[in-house]
Amino acid sequence: MKVVSLRIITADIKRLVQFFEKATSLPARWATDDFAEIATGSFTLAIGSTRTLAFFGEGVAEASANKSVIIEFLVKDVDEDYERIKDLTSEIVQKPTTMPWGNRSLLFRDPDGNLINFFTPLSPEAVKKFAPFS
Repeated sequence: MKVVSLRIITADIKRLVQFFEKATSLPARWATDDFAEIATGSFTLAIGSTRTLAFFGEGVAEASANKSVIIEFLVKDVDEDYERIKDLTSEIVQKPTTMPWGNRSLLFRDPDGNLINFFTPLSPEAVKKFAPFS
């Protein structure tokens, strides 16, 4: 089994897609006006408007209500990415900090309040762990 996609539901799809295009420096591929995807190489970040929920049933998801999931991106240089990200959001939760498990992490929120972690492995163990994904 592989995780291939993570989908965010949003009430303002254009704003959120533009944010992630700038944050990741990757272009979105739009399937419809209500659905776009950003392919990262290891998984796809899908972004759907609240109108797409009609296909799944009433009340299955709620835009801007995430308080338990962190979306994590492995990046080459988190300090370099911080310089770009700090101008995209007013919600920097944690500036680049080296964590006890060997990653240097930057935590911030997207425009819908979803928690995002950009991280770079630093310790030999972390580098080894994430080498297949770099």
